[in-house]
Amino acid sequence: MEHEKIIIYARKLARKLFGVITIKPKNGARNKWALLSYVTHPFAIQKKELMKSPHTNPWECLEIADILLERGYGVDVIDWTNTTFIPKKDYAMVIDVNQNLERLTPLLPKNCVKIFYITGAHWSYQNSAERARLKELKKRRGIALVPRRQMTPSSNIEYADYATSLGNNFAKDTYAYAGKPIVQIPLLSTVAFPSPEKKNFNKISKNFVWIGGGGAIHKGLDLALECFAKLPEYRLAVCGPVAAEKDFAEYYKRELYETPNIKLVGRIDIRGNQFKKIISDSVGLIYPTCSEGQTGSVITGLHAGLIPIVTYQSGVDVEPFGIMLKTASMPEIEKAIKTIASLPEKELRKRAVSAWNYARENHTMEIFRKTYAAFIDNVIKEKNL
Repeated sequence: MEHEKIIIYARKLARKLFGVITIKPKNGARNKWALLSYVTHPFAIQKKELMKSPHTNPWECLEIADILLERGYGVDVIDWTNTTFIPKKDYAMVIDVNQNLERLTPLLPKNCVKIFYITGAHWSYQNSAERARLKELKKRRGIALVPRRQMTPSSNIEYADYATSLGNNFAKDTYAYAGKPIVQIPLLSTVAFPSPEKKNFNKISKNFVWIGGGGAIHKGLDLALECFAKLPEYRLAVCGPVAAEKDFAEYYKRELYETPNIKLVGRIDIRGNQFKKIISDSVGLIYPTCSEGQTGSVITGLHAGLIPIVTYQSGVDVEPFGIMLKTASMPEIEKAIKTIASLPEKELRKRAVSAWNYARENHTMEIFRKTYAAFIDNVIKEKNL
């Protein structure tokens, strides 16, 4: 279904009552219901507001709800932070993104199928990974910053019958201990850009971009800044709400505000002209994160034809067109930057177009929908729902 129609349909049939969005099944029957524990706001806002979202989760929710509706299910939607919702229906399945399965399981029918929608690494891995980065920073620069991407402990995987995982094997493998069937789903993208084949790669070969949200240390911005500060002939544009992390912005004041080859752009609209200008003037994306599900900004970069330098923990497999960092050490990052910048124009063009093609072939709304629908169909078949 076209996304315009999804929104219109959802707004027409949805009503919000005590934090719940209820969407009636398309066939009019009311004997099959599913509960989606993720986010409710995409069902209650106009499309123009939805398009401003920097995240993919609103679109994921709309797609999942519509997939269930097409299969004759009515759908109740709650926010994953809702800790007071009490089920009043005999749900055939529940899909939860965070930690509601443990609380809801005793309140659900015994035959209700519980699905964990995994969007990141296991909480124990992520928390340890971020703290390790902070410890390295403290040792390297004598700076002690607060963690910003710590997750609340959750037993969701233990309560799930099935799980889906965004990204490559990285996040999936952190849950493998539970022995649950986990199906990988490619992250969708809400943007598209023209082919990068006409870029002047000789002119832009030393220009790179970092794009990210909150958690600068977690996402490796400190490493990128320190590398480019030592490489004055290379340029870095920093796109993200960095100034909001006041301690980080203060400690990295010199790199962010006083280093000529580093430009702090700040939060940016990836659909806007400013971002289009930045990507047209850049050859690559650098994102040495320590833990993700599948990084939306990296997928955006691929759609923009940027050659990626990323860690395996970004959740995106980028070889052979990009560089996968093994240790995310600064010498390794510096080497990767120089390697990309030194490639012949023909090779840069080839890699950029390959990245762009990969994104279009693997990370669109249509592919997300097809993959997730196949997963739901398999669950329905196996459980005779």
